[in-house]
Amino acid sequence: MTASQELDRAVRGELDSLVDLYQDLHAHPELSFAEHRTAATVARHAASYGYDVTSGVGRTGVVAVLDHGEGPTVLLRADFDALPVTERTGLPYASRTAGVMHACGHDLHVTCLLGALKLLADARERWRGRIVAVFQPAEEVGEGARAMIDDGLFDRFGTPDVVLGQHVAPLAVGMVACHAGPAFAATDSLKVVMYGKGAHGSRPETSVDPVVMAAATVMRLQTVVSREVPAGETAVLTVGSLRAGTVDNIIPDEAELRLSIRTYDEDIRTRMRAAVERIVRGEALVAGAEREPEFTALDAFPVLVNDEAAVARTMGAVAGVLGDGQVIDPGPVTGSEDVGLFGTAAKAPVCYWLFGGCDAEVYAAAAAGGTLDRDVPSNHSPLFAPLAAPAVTTGVTAMTAAALEWLGRPGGTAESI
Repeated sequence: MTASQELDRAVRGELDSLVDLYQDLHAHPELSFAEHRTAATVARHAASYGYDVTSGVGRTGVVAVLDHGEGPTVLLRADFDALPVTERTGLPYASRTAGVMHACGHDLHVTCLLGALKLLADARERWRGRIVAVFQPAEEVGEGARAMIDDGLFDRFGTPDVVLGQHVAPLAVGMVACHAGPAFAATDSLKVVMYGKGAHGSRPETSVDPVVMAAATVMRLQTVVSREVPAGETAVLTVGSLRAGTVDNIIPDEAELRLSIRTYDEDIRTRMRAAVERIVRGEALVAGAEREPEFTALDAFPVLVNDEAAVARTMGAVAGVLGDGQVIDPGPVTGSEDVGLFGTAAKAPVCYWLFGGCDAEVYAAAAAGGTLDRDVPSNHSPLFAPLAAPAVTTGVTAMTAAALEWLGRPGGTAESI
């Protein structure tokens, strides 16, 4: 029996229980730094596999360690917070928490990492080294990785030789995608408050209308990427929220905008942040605002850089079990991730990849028809619903194969699971 066949058999042996776990996690989502039930579930399962478990790392994070002889230390990471999204999937195991949903697949990340931990524990006679499994809170707000590092993650559990992780994506199940170099964008999220002068809706001439001011600002901000970023660079600027006023016949005193900037290059990042501030201040000045706008930094993620050698080694192992045609390079992704902070703090290479959660036939038809954006719900959508069993199979297989590639082998030879 080949290594791929052995691994496939091992995954299938755990699949029913893992799908049950995934559906339970999906039905009980928790927001950033409030993942108490999730953390307890993780700790219980990891301990049952024989791992030394520590809870409360970085507030709600969980670390599970398995020492097995001399060898490399491999950090395996999964995030586990949900989003303030109202689910509309219609799944029988849909969220039971009003207004909260696992719309980014972190429930699947947890399930796949726990599945890999179980397989690795069962096959510990075939590897040597140290597994440090990091179940991270608050990825969605960009604070969880930093909180765990600041809580002494590496002083308490050792410095890894490599950081490995994965994220479900709207790709066909069975597919894995990984890009070497700058792979996920840096993000800067801002809250901007623009101040006007309130008045009765029937007398706009007595006001300085912050609604008009904010609307003009939103439109002007759309020129930043098209007119200030070189054509060969990639950047995104999105205004995701504009709030002003309470009723139709009152001009309010202020308007609030929330926006995100996505970049890969530090110079472009600096240029865009400066352009946003210049435009906001300029529109306030033109409108006759008597008070300067206020800027508050919210979430911030650095660029996630995948180590080229680590990608080649890890994806070679993953392709060995999934098949060469199942591993692709998607190019840089405009989403953001804080997993890179673990690698930076530990001075260790990072390999972070995507794995598919979409029905392969649906994906193929949408790709052929050019309707992927319409027919395949993406992360953060209220309709995002990875196929449970196939996605779990792909994620557990990829994570287990990746971990085994970096762990030591008895006698220095490669072993299958």
